[in-house]
Order: sequence, then C-alpha cells, then structure tokens
Amino acid sequence: MRSSTSAAVVLTLVAALSFSVPSASAACGSADATASQASKRALVRATLCVLNTERARRDLPRLRLNSKLSSAARGHSRAMVSSEFFSHDSADGSSFVDRIRASGYLSGASGWYVGENIAYGSGDRSSARSIGRAWMNSQPHRANVLSRSFHEIGIGVAFGTPVRQGGGTYTTDFGRRS
Repeated sequence: MRSSTSAAVVLTLVAALSFSVPSASAACGSADATASQASKRALVRATLCVLNTERARRDLPRLRLNSKLSSAARGHSRAMVSSEFFSHDSADGSSFVDRIRASGYLSGASGWYVGENIAYGSGDRSSARSIGRAWMNSQPHRANVLSRSFHEIGIGVAFGTPVRQGGGTYTTDFGRRS
C-alpha cells in the first residue's frame, strides 16, 4: 500500500510540474505567426510570452510590460526600418540609454539598470518564436533575457526590415528602476 501511495504522489508531482511551465507553443498565441500574419499588438504579446516562458523555465520572475520602455523600443524599431540601419545607436548617434531616458522611464529613479536586444527577420524568421530563439542562441542577448536584474520590458515591433525586405524588426528594452 505504501509503494502505491508513493507512486501516486510522484505521478501527481510530475503532472503538476509539467503544467507549471507551459511550453511556448502551447501558451503563446501568435508566437509562430509571421509579421505579415499578425498585428503588432499580437506580436508584442507573443514576444513577451516567449521571453517569459524562457525565464519561467529557469525559475526567474516574469518581466512586466512597461509603456515607457515600450515607447522607446517601438520608436527605435520604426527608425531602423524607415532610416535603413541596424544598430543599438540611433541614426542621430543617440544610444539606447538616451532613448530610454527620453521616454521618461528613468525620471526620478535613484538607480537604474537597462539593456536592449534588437533583431529583424523576414518570412518565418519574423515570428516572435524565431526572434526569441535567435536571442537565446546569442550569449549577450540571452544574458539580457535571463538577467535577474531586469524586472520590466518594453517591446517594439515595426513591419519591414532595415534592408527593405518584408518581415519584422524587433526591439526589446529591459529595465529596473530603484
């Protein structure tokens, strides 16, 4: 009797653990949709879900979407597409920290920590899952996604790419204020 009870407890624990961190494909609607198949809002939500799924797999807290960081990220994605450049520095020479500061995110903060990831893709490579996979396969980008220092995120998606292809251009601005 004791061994069957232990087996039932183990099976219950395994079942509970398997549902505690949903797979990105099951939980993230529109994660496989390309930039031509989904709205920007859907791509932003899917990107947030994909990145938070990666964090959950490692017992890290979820990133919260922040409107000021999103404004900075959205503006940068649009600028990269319209001015045909791909860089953390804007065409006018301003850095991602300058853009985040201009959004008002750092106003009144006694301390802060920020970071940025950028990417673009066309066709199937323009989906939130594909962009997330590319970031996870790049050590510096992966470090931003998995950093315990970041609590908030802004996500900006622009249709098109800096090289004038169909697709999507993504910017994620990460932050923490104190």
